[in-house]
Amino acid sequence: MSPLEERIGYKFRNSLLLAEALTHPSLSHETQRYHFDNQRLEFLGDAVLQLVITEYLFRRFGSEAEGQLTKLRSRLVSREILKTHAAALDLGHYLLMGRGEEASGGRERTSTLADAFEALIGAIYLDGGLETAKKFILTQARADLEQVAEEPVDINPKGHLQELLQSISPRSPVYELISQSGPEHEKTFVVQAVWEGVVLGQGSGRSKKQAETAAAENALQLKRWDENRPDT
Repeated sequence: MSPLEERIGYKFRNSLLLAEALTHPSLSHETQRYHFDNQRLEFLGDAVLQLVITEYLFRRFGSEAEGQLTKLRSRLVSREILKTHAAALDLGHYLLMGRGEEASGGRERTSTLADAFEALIGAIYLDGGLETAKKFILTQARADLEQVAEEPVDINPKGHLQELLQSISPRSPVYELISQSGPEHEKTFVVQAVWEGVVLGQGSGRSKKQAETAAAENALQLKRWDENRPDT
């Protein structure tokens, strides 16, 4: 098995499918020679991914309406989420691409990694069938599926906090970065939510966005905006 096959836990019968899934379109553009690329497999893999996640949500959340199921699916198949899955497999390292694309950061680009992940799904589907592709998808998405099970409602703490505060004052809360620590690939960010000079809450996360969301959640729990206001 190749190192990537060991990572994904699947041995291809047709290794050309794996090679196709890992070939970026820039290779043909740069060499002016025909090379297959992963765009067709990405098209197929996207459909397989949508089917598998849709079926999972349909069975897991039997009482949810169509609109809520659609929101949950969007969370699970977003480009950022697919990039995370690809990064976990170090997929960018295995891609074949033109030198120009590589020099411009192509191996870390969200669209490139998300497309490659979908292309890999398409290749697994053609090589091993739907059940094999389904097993791969659900394994890679396990942590996200568990999070959706814990928080099935589409929660937006930052939006909720802003709406609440703007009903009191036209000023919006601001999010200030307090600290960041850890190695480059595994940083922890700490952020505080501030409004009219009052620190409403604090939160941490693996990204600034996660930390801001956690700070907003903390602010909603503490409700410090009511402190020292004349009308309370």
